[in-house]
Amino acid sequence: MKRLHWIILQRLPGPFFGWLGTLMFLLLMQFLIRWLPEIAGKGIPIPVIIELIVYNLAYMLVLAVPMSVLLAALMAYGGLAESQYYAVIKSTGISFGQLVWPSLLVAVVIMGGMTYFNNVMLPEANHRARYLWQDIRSKRPGFELQAGVFYTGVDGYSILVRDRPAGTNTLKDVTIYDYTDGRRRQAVIKAERGRLQPDSTGTSLTLILQDGEMHRPLPPTARHQEPRYERMTFTRHTLRLDLSDFVFRRSTDDNRSRSDRTMRTTTMIQRVDSLRADVQEQEQTLRENVRRVLQTEDLINPPEGLPEGRDIDPMPTPAQTPASAPPSGRAAADTTAPTRYVALQGLSRENQQRAVRSAVQNARSFQSKIRNVKRTVSWKSKRITQYQVEIYKKFSIAVACLVFMFIGAPLGLSIRRGGLATIGGVALGIFMFYWVTLVQGEKLADRGLLPPWVGMWIANAVMILAGIWLVVYVVLDLRATPPLRRRLWNWMRPLLGLGTEE
Repeated sequence: MKRLHWIILQRLPGPFFGWLGTLMFLLLMQFLIRWLPEIAGKGIPIPVIIELIVYNLAYMLVLAVPMSVLLAALMAYGGLAESQYYAVIKSTGISFGQLVWPSLLVAVVIMGGMTYFNNVMLPEANHRARYLWQDIRSKRPGFELQAGVFYTGVDGYSILVRDRPAGTNTLKDVTIYDYTDGRRRQAVIKAERGRLQPDSTGTSLTLILQDGEMHRPLPPTARHQEPRYERMTFTRHTLRLDLSDFVFRRSTDDNRSRSDRTMRTTTMIQRVDSLRADVQEQEQTLRENVRRVLQTEDLINPPEGLPEGRDIDPMPTPAQTPASAPPSGRAAADTTAPTRYVALQGLSRENQQRAVRSAVQNARSFQSKIRNVKRTVSWKSKRITQYQVEIYKKFSIAVACLVFMFIGAPLGLSIRRGGLATIGGVALGIFMFYWVTLVQGEKLADRGLLPPWVGMWIANAVMILAGIWLVVYVVLDLRATPPLRRRLWNWMRPLLGLGTEE
């Protein structure tokens, strides 16, 4: 038995690492094809590009490991079935569980490693990749003059060069529009020749012009109020161009905000607990305010000027009116007055208006508070849901390694004769179904249409049910029996009065 387990375990590492390398290479090529045009031409140092690729390898590993486990299981157990080795194993009385448990143990180890990776290393890699991307995108393309094309990369200048010999810093027939003093006071500089002198730090560039002239308007002065125009010829003129925006700089702020995808699981759990406590506190405060407002003495604040200690006698209701009193005149009308006017009885018209205005103002203020609390609670509830979705997602993808091994072992034994193309197609179909289900569950959970745990675990639940059916299929050797649809038809024929098949 130990030798059998050792043989099976020897079959797993080769396909696993082989497929892992292949998938990582394909994902890396996809990344470079998509993002390399955005990186190229900006003069980004090679070590920075390598660092960016390494950070993005983290999410590629999360995708590649579960699928590599599935492919390795299909190839290892498919090889046993194809070589008839599994038939010999069954004939010796070894059960399916005894055959598979070492592979499941390996899958548990991989699952533990991916759990740590998803919860600790992946968020940090995503955080660093995110801000490195921002640093790269904020860098402007390098200074590059082309003959016959206006260059406007330097703020405040538009430069045209008629000729620039390849591989040199010599310029011929240079025209420069200088907007550093504004469009209305733009200066035009023309020179027959020029030369570029880069600074050693790369933050500035000196442009030396020779044999040219400058045209520019001059601002009015105390002695000359009318506009003036200046034309100046020069033998040598020097311009210093600021290239600090062209230099790549790394941000050093370590206190930048993190999203749910760049935050460790322990931090997200703490954030969820804090948000829940805030929501409960605000809801409790709102309930207490509503309870106070609903009390009779807080319904209407007596207006200023009302004599101290004056009681507002409530209007007698019909039940309190003596039966002998005739319901006539004003008294009869008052007994049917709405209850909301009872508290205003006995006040002058001016005090009644002031009391109503005060009550309306208080009601509007309280309504505004309720809306603010509602918006705050709604926003915090959405944040709690997003954090919970991301927490469940990290664990769900890690558990998928064990689930795919659980599916791959019986599926590989049931395929039997299947080449590399068949195995690859089956694995791709399973993984695509799993990934689409996971992504859709995440979207529905983020929108509040599904509980977070349902949205993130439904893909694994479906895969586990499929795995259980495959295990039953292999253990009971249902392939050797009539198809299930035929057995169901034979069972239903007597019920339909069609008799049984002979």
